[in-house]
Amino acid sequence: MFSDFAFKIFEESIENYHLKDDVSQEFNNPYPKDDISHLLYRKNWIDTVQWHYEDIIRDPNIEPVAALKLKRQIDASNQDRTDLVEFIDSYFLNKYQLVEKRTDATINTESPAWAIDRLSILALKIYHMQEEVNRTDASQEHIQKCQNKLNVLLEQKKDLCSAIDQLLKDIESGKKYMKVYKQMKMYNDNELNPVLRKAP
Repeated sequence: MFSDFAFKIFEESIENYHLKDDVSQEFNNPYPKDDISHLLYRKNWIDTVQWHYEDIIRDPNIEPVAALKLKRQIDASNQDRTDLVEFIDSYFLNKYQLVEKRTDATINTESPAWAIDRLSILALKIYHMQEEVNRTDASQEHIQKCQNKLNVLLEQKKDLCSAIDQLLKDIESGKKYMKVYKQMKMYNDNELNPVLRKAP
């Protein structure tokens, strides 16, 4: 199942990031560039770094200049994330390009890659909630609350994996078809963002 394959790569990326646990660490992709594993690993690494950016920027004592710099990094990370989702969708478009869709074929509310994007984020939630469950310096009440949340996340993983695999199966059989719209981000565009347009 593709979802299991992807989730294992996400787990590998998360584990490797936490060997140093540093948002500034060098990124090394262990998979060849022409392999879907390369895109999946890169996608999750972006998500993992951004997860920790979001933790850092919530520090109530962060200096304003540092916060602004970090906000710019988060914006750039969001754009990278979107780009990677589109690359992953291109992989599926190419893979299923010769599939003849049925006359009653329907379109899904999201493309395969955007569903996989949610699985990547879910892998991070599971990892960090497990960390909370494993804490030795937290109260038993806290640990139990986190265990309850972890149980829900694991159920979500099961359901999301099932939905992703069913979607891919339906596309492969022609019951559903892909139609990908490029994300038209406006806030990073000098022509579309009125503030940037006015900048000297």
